[in-house]
Amino acid sequence: MSEKDNAHHSEEVSEPISRRKVLAWLTSMGILGSGIVTLFSNLVFIKPRATYGQPSRFSIGTPDDFPPGTRIALGGQKVAIIREGDKMAAISITCTHLGCIVGVAETGFACPCHGSRFDQDGNVTGGPAPKPLPWYELTMAPNGELEVDKNKQITAGKWFKV
Repeated sequence: MSEKDNAHHSEEVSEPISRRKVLAWLTSMGILGSGIVTLFSNLVFIKPRATYGQPSRFSIGTPDDFPPGTRIALGGQKVAIIREGDKMAAISITCTHLGCIVGVAETGFACPCHGSRFDQDGNVTGGPAPKPLPWYELTMAPNGELEVDKNKQITAGKWFKV
């Protein structure tokens, strides 16, 4: 054999890729890609996005944040904090008629929707409300802050001493 023939034979002759190999490669890449997408979505979306509303027990601050004579509504928590001297109370500001948010005034509470009126203790004085505004338990946390627990309704007129 001549030198020229040896050079020609030493070059590799590339064979065309078979259809079977192309399909196998595409299939494996598709499976790998779907596995990566699945893994990513499980990692990103593992935490539920559901919210369950406001917590029923929450801190409102220290007694010093509410000087005597305070009558203030905490709209986000739907309670009014009342302080008279050394006693405090947490009263719901959700009207017992149809659930509107009542306004807080010096004379009591007034519902802007249907005209229900409540005295300073939440007792119905007029309008369609069927029952008084509920009072919630008020406690002192170990850190010195007041906590309201909307899961624990107490008897109206049962004040918390500060």
